[in-house]
Amino acid sequence: MSQTYGGQAVVEGVMIRGARAMAVAVRRPDGSIALRADRLGNIYTSALRRIPLIRGVIVLWETIALGMKALAWSASVATEEVDEHGEPQSLGLFSWLVMGVSMAVGVALFFVIPVVATAWLEGQLPSFFVVLIEGILRLAMLIGYIWLIGRSDEIGRVFQYHGAEHMAIHAYEEGRELTVQAIRRFPKEHPRCGTSFLLTVGVVAVFVFALLGSPPLWWRITSRIVLVPVIASVAYEAIRFAGFHQRWPLVRWLFAGNIALQYLTTRVPEDEHIQVAIASLEHAVAEDDRAARGIPPLAEPALAERRATD
Repeated sequence: MSQTYGGQAVVEGVMIRGARAMAVAVRRPDGSIALRADRLGNIYTSALRRIPLIRGVIVLWETIALGMKALAWSASVATEEVDEHGEPQSLGLFSWLVMGVSMAVGVALFFVIPVVATAWLEGQLPSFFVVLIEGILRLAMLIGYIWLIGRSDEIGRVFQYHGAEHMAIHAYEEGRELTVQAIRRFPKEHPRCGTSFLLTVGVVAVFVFALLGSPPLWWRITSRIVLVPVIASVAYEAIRFAGFHQRWPLVRWLFAGNIALQYLTTRVPEDEHIQVAIASLEHAVAEDDRAARGIPPLAEPALAERRATD
């Protein structure tokens, strides 16, 4: 296996991203599985994505753009908001703006609130310790938020799909057959998880912001937002390295926190969740292969019906 796959849980489903295509599988209310695949544009497949540090910025944008697209489609399928042809309705411009603004506000608050909350410590402690406390507060906010939303049944199901996604990718990377029984042997935590990425961003931020010293409050707040792409790039390289060197004891020790955090963001999946993850992964692999050979997109209905009855 030369190609690695990643993905995320969506509403009642799983999105898998390959080298040239992404696939989304969603469980319909009637129990069948809806599938779609999209070929990726040049920004996601160009040579820039292979350049260290630069690829981290691309992956950050990719995670937001593709993730929002997959979430929107999955929510439409899961709630049966379809048009007269039975196709999920597309979101309007206003809906996309609301989603985009909500995400931007969330990121801003996540980086700004810890700065404002620790500003009174400036002058009382060395700048590094102030930044360290700021970073601890930021991580505490992240963990607290994940714990809080995980208490709802709806998010709990999303976390089950998250675990199924990880287990399916583990099985694929080990060259195992993609069946429910085979996949159940693998852990629901994965070293390349997006949750791990968030935690690594928080840790890297401490060291990056410490280099800035003690600038005025307005610049500290601005820098926390402006430097997000830089921090994300460094964090991505760290996660990528760890993902490919898990057999090294030192790497496992350094990134043990990333795996531990996934105990909050994943749940043990039921068979129905694993079936959806298998459908998404198989569809992504098939579409990647067809894209590499210049073949038009794979017809979806046959795969959807077969996998829905597994």
